[in-house]
Amino acid sequence: MLKSLYSGVSGMKGFQTKLDVIGNNIANVNTVGFKKSRIMFQDIISQNISGATPPAGQQGGINPKQIGLGVKIAAIDTVHTPGSPMATNIATDLAIDGDAYFVVTPENPEANGLSFLTKAGNFNRDANGDLVNANGFYVMGLAGPEGQQLNIPINITEDQKVTNADGDYLKFTSYSIDSNGYINVVREDGVSGKLAYNAASGYHLNENSSVDDNISIATTVVSNPAGLKKVGNTMFEVTPNTGVATISRIADNKGGQINSGILEMSNVDLTEEFTEMIIAQRGVQANARTITTSDSILEEVINLKR
Repeated sequence: MLKSLYSGVSGMKGFQTKLDVIGNNIANVNTVGFKKSRIMFQDIISQNISGATPPAGQQGGINPKQIGLGVKIAAIDTVHTPGSPMATNIATDLAIDGDAYFVVTPENPEANGLSFLTKAGNFNRDANGDLVNANGFYVMGLAGPEGQQLNIPINITEDQKVTNADGDYLKFTSYSIDSNGYINVVREDGVSGKLAYNAASGYHLNENSSVDDNISIATTVVSNPAGLKKVGNTMFEVTPNTGVATISRIADNKGGQINSGILEMSNVDLTEEFTEMIIAQRGVQANARTITTSDSILEEVINLKR
C-alpha cells in the first residue's frame, strides 16, 4: 500500500481534532472565565531509506533519505491569557487582575476536602448567606494569621457578637469586596468594618482592619497554569504537572488584585478562531485529495493485469 494513504488519513484525523478544539472555543466565546485551547502537531517517525555518510577523500558527504509517515497530535494546550473585563456593577461579581485563581469547593471549606480553581467570579449569596458560585460550590475564605489560616465559608449575614434588645444578632445591611479580597460590611446600627471570624466569636464585624481574624477570599497561584485540568463548569483541577498550589490571600501570593463589579470573560478571539477554522478546513481537503490521488494510482496498478 502507498504510504501516502496512511499519511493522508493521519492528516485528516488531526485536522478533525483541530476543528473539534476550534468548535469548543467558539461555543464558549461568551463563557465567563473560559480559557481557550489550542492544538499542536508533530510528525510521526520517519522511515529511513538510507543513512548519512560523512565526506571521505575526494567525495563529499551524503544526507540521509527519509520518508515521513504522517502527523500526530503533540499537545492540546489550555491558553491562560487574560479575558476581556466586563463591568456588571454587581458587588459579588469579581475578576482577578493577575495570575491568581479563586478557590471553590463542593463541601464546607472547613472539611479541607476537594477544591477547584476558577477564573469565573460570577458569585452570589445563597439562602444561608454563604458566598457561592453558579453551581452552589462554596467560595473559600481565609481567616487567621499566615501559616495558621482557617479555610471557612464566607457568610455575610449577621454579627454573631452583637445583639439587639430582643436578643437577636444584628444583621449586615450592605457589603463590598476590596482589591485584596477583604469583605467590608455595614451593620444595621450603622457601624462599618471588616467581616471577621474566629472559633470563639463566629462571624462578626471588626473595626480594626489590621486584625488577622478578618476574612479574605482565598486564592492560589500555580507555576504552570497549562498543567491544570479542565473539569467542566469553568473550573480547573490541580495535576502533578501544575506545581505547588498553596491557598493564601492574594496579597500574600502576589497574584494581582481583585476587582469588584467586573467579570473576566472568555479569552477566545473570534478572528483567530475563524482563521484557524479555514486552515483546518483546507487541511482536511488537501489530505482528502492525497487519499483520492493515492487511490487513483492504486487503481492504475491493479489495472496493469488487464
